[in-house]
Amino acid sequence: MTRVLLGLSAAIDAVIAALGEVLIRAIPVVVALGAAVVLMRYAFSFGLPWLSESFVWLNGIIFMLGAPYLLQKDAHVRVDVIYGQLPLRVRAGIDLAGVTLVLWPSCYALGMVIWPSVQRSLRILESSPTMDGLPFLYVLKLCVPLFFALLSLQGLSLAARSVVVLSGGQVPAVGKAHGHD
Repeated sequence: MTRVLLGLSAAIDAVIAALGEVLIRAIPVVVALGAAVVLMRYAFSFGLPWLSESFVWLNGIIFMLGAPYLLQKDAHVRVDVIYGQLPLRVRAGIDLAGVTLVLWPSCYALGMVIWPSVQRSLRILESSPTMDGLPFLYVLKLCVPLFFALLSLQGLSLAARSVVVLSGGQVPAVGKAHGHD
């Protein structure tokens, strides 16, 4: 069972890591777009709505699709200041409880709430309400349920590693700070 759980975790981690690496390379594009929008607006009193939207939308896409990568690397915001001081098995128990009691139910509930809006947007190929805005708002809206799905998958990877640790097994390190090493 340990091999199956670790194999599943490794496969999920590989997909999320590959996506994360792509998104990391998109960050300079967001910065350049933001700089161009500001320069055009304040230096030349000129603006292009589609350019402003591309900056905001790409930033949103990076945030939504990058969140699972941050969870994988244990780079997400953690309020609990004692977590890192706890023994590995206790952290695994906390992680498993967090995934099963908070992460998955939240992703499911919010995903179900947003899904009708996403379906409607896809059905009508919704575009920006801004004149001269981008013609594919439906792509941005599609990223919301994708965010929940990818975050849930990364939660599955974390849960699988946690079960292995709780059953006395060892797992390869994935996260940088408090991962199950």
